[in-house]
Amino acid sequence: MFVDSHCHLDRLDKNNEELKDILTFAQRRGVEHFLCVCVAVSEFPQMMEKIKGLANVSVSCGVHPLHQEDACDYATLLDMAKHPQVVAIGETGLDYFYSAETKTVQLTSFVDHIKVANELNKPLIIHTRDAREDTINLLKQHKAAHTKGVLHCFTESWEMAQEAIELGFYISISGIVTFKTATELQEMVKKIPLDRLLIETDSPWLAPVPYRGKQNQPGYVREVGEFIAQLKGVSVEELAAITTQNFYQLFGIKATPLN
Repeated sequence: MFVDSHCHLDRLDKNNEELKDILTFAQRRGVEHFLCVCVAVSEFPQMMEKIKGLANVSVSCGVHPLHQEDACDYATLLDMAKHPQVVAIGETGLDYFYSAETKTVQLTSFVDHIKVANELNKPLIIHTRDAREDTINLLKQHKAAHTKGVLHCFTESWEMAQEAIELGFYISISGIVTFKTATELQEMVKKIPLDRLLIETDSPWLAPVPYRGKQNQPGYVREVGEFIAQLKGVSVEELAAITTQNFYQLFGIKATPLN
């Protein structure tokens, strides 16, 4: 069975009943658990309301580096992240590709997230783009290896992946890996140890082939898994079992196998 380790259910243009149908479709395709990732603490209550009553959904709490207009202080992040359904801190991190002008605010926010993760003993979900040195250095400086975490939707270098893995982090791969232009990423994925690998959709964005151009959804994580299994020369069943086990181990979630 598969897990979608990173999706944004609240960003799907659907109401609660429609979301139930989307998750039912995913479950029929063998996806047994979903991690709904927060991008702005100010939107956390609305996100929780939107996913209310959905089965097998866990959540995170944090501020995406490209949402610094919604940045919050340390105390607010800590208070919100104490919610019992929150299994991870983030999505946080650094993005100098799209928003280098907010670098100073991003750095402060990222450090706050690491500190909250350490205090609550919850893993980090990290977005990183064109910020390799600062990302790794801050993880080291602020003892992020204590709580560990995941570099999600990873498209950076193998060298950065190695540094993160040495800190005890996982590397998560999205549908980008299925794109014809993603040859460098495909070669990098071949090198990631299976016991450090997660898969995700990042829905509603980045739908994998053959759904590219359409709104992404958690059920399409199967295509990501099938493609990576072929890249790594393992069966789809083995890839699914290992990445699902990795997910439950990292986030401290009890397995929720489908009936």
